[in-house]
Amino acid sequence: MVVEQVVSAADVADSQWGLWEVFAQQEPGAPHQHAGSVHAVDAEMALQNARDVYARRKEAISLWVVPTATISASTPEDVGPFFDPANDKPYRHPQFYKTPRGVKVF
Repeated sequence: MVVEQVVSAADVADSQWGLWEVFAQQEPGAPHQHAGSVHAVDAEMALQNARDVYARRKEAISLWVVPTATISASTPEDVGPFFDPANDKPYRHPQFYKTPRGVKVF
């Protein structure tokens, strides 16, 4: 007799540890960049898992881990009002100032 067990998505989600995003710094003074994700029960375990996965060959000198659930992000619908460059506010642009002689403009 063969008994099939049906596993729902909710059962799988409940059996996994929390998801953490990993940010790695490759050299002193460089910014931390997103390296990937790990599953862990707490921050200490997330750091250890991140070290084992993303820094085992000395690819990083510093790691940050952040619970994925705590990250807030904009949505594609926000592109207009949220990221409006404020072109109607000329005082935000340095067009009304003169650059002194000898100053290099980048």
